[in-house]
Amino acid sequence: MNKYILSAFLAFATTFGAFAQANISPAKAQSKKIIIMGGILHVGNGQVYNNGYVVFEKGKITAAGDATTVKFSTADGEVINANGKHIYPGFIAPTNNLGLVEFESIKATIDFSEIGVMNPHIRSIVAYNTDSKVQATLRTNGVLMSQITPQGGTISGSSSVVQLDAWNWEDAVIKTDDAMHLSWPTMPRFRGFGGRGGFNAESFAERTQNAIAELKSFFAEAKAYNEGAKPAETNTRFAAMAGLFKGTQRLFINANTQKDIVAAVNFAKSFGITPVITGGSEAYLVTDFLKENNVGVVVDKPHSLPNNTDDDVNQPYKNVANLVNSGVLVAISIDGFWQQRNLPFMAGTASAWGLDKEKALQTITLNTAKILGMDKSIGSIESGKDATLFISAGDALDMKSNKVERAFIQGRDINLDNLHKQLDKKFSDKYGIK
Repeated sequence: MNKYILSAFLAFATTFGAFAQANISPAKAQSKKIIIMGGILHVGNGQVYNNGYVVFEKGKITAAGDATTVKFSTADGEVINANGKHIYPGFIAPTNNLGLVEFESIKATIDFSEIGVMNPHIRSIVAYNTDSKVQATLRTNGVLMSQITPQGGTISGSSSVVQLDAWNWEDAVIKTDDAMHLSWPTMPRFRGFGGRGGFNAESFAERTQNAIAELKSFFAEAKAYNEGAKPAETNTRFAAMAGLFKGTQRLFINANTQKDIVAAVNFAKSFGITPVITGGSEAYLVTDFLKENNVGVVVDKPHSLPNNTDDDVNQPYKNVANLVNSGVLVAISIDGFWQQRNLPFMAGTASAWGLDKEKALQTITLNTAKILGMDKSIGSIESGKDATLFISAGDALDMKSNKVERAFIQGRDINLDNLHKQLDKKFSDKYGIK
C-alpha cells in the first residue's frame, strides 16, 4: 500500500511542478504577409541560397529564392531581416511516442501501447496530449512536426502526423492515420555466456516462425475481408486495415537484421504493399534489394552501439551515409519523447560521417516528408507548401550553434519559450549568472 501512496504523491508533485510553470498558448493564425530577407536559405531539397528570401501568406509559402532578384518594403508586409542567419524548413520527427507518455514511472500517463498482439484498430492520435511540456522543448531546436506512433505487440496500430503548436489533437493533426506500424517477429540475440531460462535456439526459431505464420494468416484474412462483399458483422481489426490494401495508408515495418529486412519486404510485397523499413541497422547490407523494391528506410538512433560484436564500432554513425550514397531514400529517427529535441544533431552526426550537409538536412525534412507521403505540403521551403519553417542564428544541425530565434508553423509565429528556458532563467537569477 505504501508504494501506491508514494507513487500517487510523486505523480501529484511532478504534475504540480510542471503546471506551476507558465503555460504557453498556441499562436494565432497568420494575419499579414511575412517576408524573410537576406538569410542563408536551406530549401530542404539540396538547394542553398546564400542570400535568400521567403514570402508566406495565410499559412502558405508564396515565393522563395534568391533575394538579389526581388525588392520588398514594409508596405508589402512584415519584413524580417535575417542577414547572416539560416532559414530552414521545419524538422520532422518520425516514429516516436511524443505526447503519448508524460511520466515514464507512472503507468496512468503511458498511452503508447495496448494489451494484445494484433491491434490495427488502435489510433494513436486520439491519445495525443497537446498539453505536454515536451513539445515546446522540441520547437526550440527546430523540430516542428512529428509522427505520433503507437508501440507494442506485432501490429501496433496507426500513427498520425501532427504539428507541435495546438490546443488539442484535432487542431494538431496534419495527416490522420498516415501509416500502420508492424514489428517483424525476430529471433532474440544472445550476448555473452549462458542460455536463457531453458530455451534454446531451436525453440526460439519455432516460436518466431509461428508468429510469422500467424501474421501472414491475419493479413490474408484482413485482405479477404476488405476486398470481398460487405460482411454481415463488422470486424474492427480487419476493417482498420482497409487503407493498406487500398493504397491510402502506408505500412511501416520495424526490422533490423538483413535477413529480417528481406523477409519483411517480401511479406509486404506478397500483399501488394510497398513498405517502409524502420530501425534498419543492417539495411546498408541490402541496399540493392531496397532500391529494386523502392523501399524507404527510417534509420533509428545513429548514436547507438553496433548491432553485432564484430561490426565496425563506428558503423551506426555511417549507416545513413551508406544508405543515402547508395541511392536509398532515408529518414532519421530517434527513440523516446524527450529525446526528439536531439533529432537535428543526429543528422549532424550523419554529415560528419560521410554525408553531404544538405543531404543530411533532407533526412529530417524532405526525405521524411516523402516517406510519410506528405512531400507536396511539407518538408521544404517551396511555393505552395505550408509555411512551417524557422530562423536560426547558426547551423541548426550543430548543437553548439543551433539557436532558433523565430519559428513559424503554418504561417503562425509561435512562442519559443519552454520549461527548460524558464528553469534556466529562474536559477540563473538566483545565483546571479548572466
